[in-house]
Amino acid sequence: MDQGAGAGAGPQRARGRLGAPSSGMRAPGTPWARFSAWLECVCVVTFDLELGQALELVYPSDFQLTDKEKSSICYLSFPDSHSGCLGDTQFSFRIRQCGGQRCPGHAGEKPGDRGAPASLQREPAHYFGYVYFRQVKDSSVKRGYFQKSLVLLSRLPFVRLFQALLGLVAPEFFDKLAPCLEAVCNEIDQWPAPAPGRTLSLPVMGVVLQVHIPSRADTPESGPLEPSGHETLLPAPVVLPSVHELDLFRCFRPVLAHVQLLWELMLLGEPLLVLAPSPAVSSEMVLALTSCLQPLKFCCDYRPYFTIHDSEFKEFTTRTQAPPNVVLGVTNPFFIKTLQHWPHILRVGEPKMSGDFPKQVKLKKPSRLKTLDTKPGLYTAYTAHLHRDKALLRRLLKGLQKKRPSDVQTAVLRRHLLELTQSFIIPLEHYMASLMPLQKGIVPWKTPPQIRPFRQDDFLQSLERSGPQLTCVLKGDWLGLYRRFFKSPHFDGWYRQRHREMTQKLEALHLEAICEANIEIWMKDKSEVEVVDLILKLRERLVRAQGHQLPVKEATLKRARLYIDTAIGSLPKDLQAVLCPP
Repeated sequence: MDQGAGAGAGPQRARGRLGAPSSGMRAPGTPWARFSAWLECVCVVTFDLELGQALELVYPSDFQLTDKEKSSICYLSFPDSHSGCLGDTQFSFRIRQCGGQRCPGHAGEKPGDRGAPASLQREPAHYFGYVYFRQVKDSSVKRGYFQKSLVLLSRLPFVRLFQALLGLVAPEFFDKLAPCLEAVCNEIDQWPAPAPGRTLSLPVMGVVLQVHIPSRADTPESGPLEPSGHETLLPAPVVLPSVHELDLFRCFRPVLAHVQLLWELMLLGEPLLVLAPSPAVSSEMVLALTSCLQPLKFCCDYRPYFTIHDSEFKEFTTRTQAPPNVVLGVTNPFFIKTLQHWPHILRVGEPKMSGDFPKQVKLKKPSRLKTLDTKPGLYTAYTAHLHRDKALLRRLLKGLQKKRPSDVQTAVLRRHLLELTQSFIIPLEHYMASLMPLQKGIVPWKTPPQIRPFRQDDFLQSLERSGPQLTCVLKGDWLGLYRRFFKSPHFDGWYRQRHREMTQKLEALHLEAICEANIEIWMKDKSEVEVVDLILKLRERLVRAQGHQLPVKEATLKRARLYIDTAIGSLPKDLQAVLCPP
């Protein structure tokens, strides 16, 4: 289990056959195409007395991982020596794909991502690893312990689904090994694609998992799952309430008193180290923190579980520059010494109850940080901009006293965070919408007007009449929070996304204006060069619209095709031949 013993040799290369390279989603109709819509591959990591962690198997066997990726997977698939995890434990990690976007198909929005919320789209340059680790006493093994991990590698942040899948598959795999794994992968290769908005039945090992794939059109109050087929499913399906949402109340139990402060740190993209007693607590806390900005996409880096053996250890721990915008989950206290210069460190212990309420970590100054035997606490000099919502804490405490189920408490907490984020974002959305040119300024034969620039001072002035106070009862320094937000990666990510959507809307409105105009009257006094220029521009817009990059109606597309044909027909035969080669 420990990464110190036998770690000198580093992880062993995969013993599974690695054939022709394969990365990213495979083309429809090719082997493993449906499987790759859900998973990249399945890995088995074992502990070898001589080699340390070793990659025993990769399936499908032709999936290509670099040596650096294999090394990261091996180290991150086992708890380190400080965790003392006996029995079965589940956790997750996230690693950077070596060489960035290896598969061109992952640049931009993938077909499967259309309609998916921004926070649940496929990761273009990172892999998620979902781990089921078993350590049990075994006298037949030299070290006296059986230690093995089953790992699902995916680009989808569907932690709840993949943990449920591992819960079904891993215990069976540890008993029956490879043949069981091959059968499961073949079953996944029959699953329908994870299309946003659909409710799917996913058969695996005699069980049917029923899941809803979230869509941008979903409301926070979406009702219970409705079966997608007309048939009655036998056996009765196991209904997962969510593919990605964790039990937020359970994850945040030790920090409920500081949820708003932590929300601010996440909103501002502040560097945060989470030191936890196990990879399970570490990864759940990091994933809970990064999810509390929804529906905003979390634009910073985050590592649910990270070790000193990671290839990016030096990059994250350097003192020659400011700490990176990353949320780092660790279990090794060595990181407290290495990252003393980080502005925010959250140390959580094993979950404990204090009377009716979970024992809360205390806010402490960074100077109180001891490199050894650091007590649980949130070590930060940061002062929250917004006042704490005492009504939320009272409500959660009342829920505990009444023994409300954890999922009800989670719903209260999630709704609070959602309303907080929406209250913060709505004024930004309103101001951004005001920068859009008026529709009457969009005329057919002229370049469409530009979106006006975002002026921070103008926005801050607009808060007096349309600020968050209209939708949120919380008092505090909202202006100061916005000023800091403007410097964060999340403002940059939000602004780029909105600007791109507005530019596409402008192009769509311009295309509609052209298609509503009379092209024959326009062409009467135009040169051949001008007509050819229009044809090329219309074709380019048509290609983008057909690729769902422009929000255009089908009737407009038909009219655009007709206009292109009309314009080409008005040109001399030699030009027609160039524009429409046989």
